Amino acid sequence: MDLSPLVLLHAFPFDGRLWDGVRAELDPLTPDLRGAGREPDLGVLADDVLRDLDRRGVDRVVLGGCSLGGYVAMSLLRREPSRVAGLVLADTRFTADGDEARAGRLVMAERVLAEGVGWVPDAVLPGLLGPSPSDAVVARARALILDQPAAEVAWTQRAMAGRPDSRAVLAAVDVPALVLVGAEDALTPPAVARELADVVPRGEYAELPGVGHLTPLEAPKAFAAAVLDWRRRVGV
Repeated sequence: MDLSPLVLLHAFPFDGRLWDGVRAELDPLTPDLRGAGREPDLGVLADDVLRDLDRRGVDRVVLGGCSLGGYVAMSLLRREPSRVAGLVLADTRFTADGDEARAGRLVMAERVLAEGVGWVPDAVLPGLLGPSPSDAVVARARALILDQPAAEVAWTQRAMAGRPDSRAVLAAVDVPALVLVGAEDALTPPAVARELADVVPRGEYAELPGVGHLTPLEAPKAFAAAVLDWRRRVGV
């Protein structure tokens, strides 16, 4: 079976190395999402992904994203839905931020610019990881966060704060979609993921036990297996 190329877009505050644990099984394209210096709009990241596909001569892809990456995938669907043969949406949501969440993002953006990223792992990892992460997972997540430029962290928070609701975009998508979530995800819990799977007309739901918001980092083997099984069944 010939499958479409797979593009996986990383979560915040990370880069394409978030997907290192699934590379051998899934062989994805994993661009770094970088927007600093431009208008804080996730659409510019979607445009970057499209330009990269054009450079590679790739027409249609299975497009996946974890958290932030899911938001960027939804932005790409607004632009060129014909480029997407299938969707993998992990630990993400289709709704816009409420006032409190939006304000929190803007506060974090200002603090990062003032103080750097050294404080960020302690602030975000308790909410990102499941209840019993391994020491190796915690260390890897911490190292990746500390490797991010402060300007990028701030830009991304501002861009996420302004993202629109994507219900109508997803409801119009006529391609197979897999919605994955960690059973212990505190930021986008299973109830949110189930609602997302219901919004996408051809959506399927899968839950990975024992892990939180960063499913590809915490459970890469289970994540890859779920994606491979789904792709083989639906033929994308």
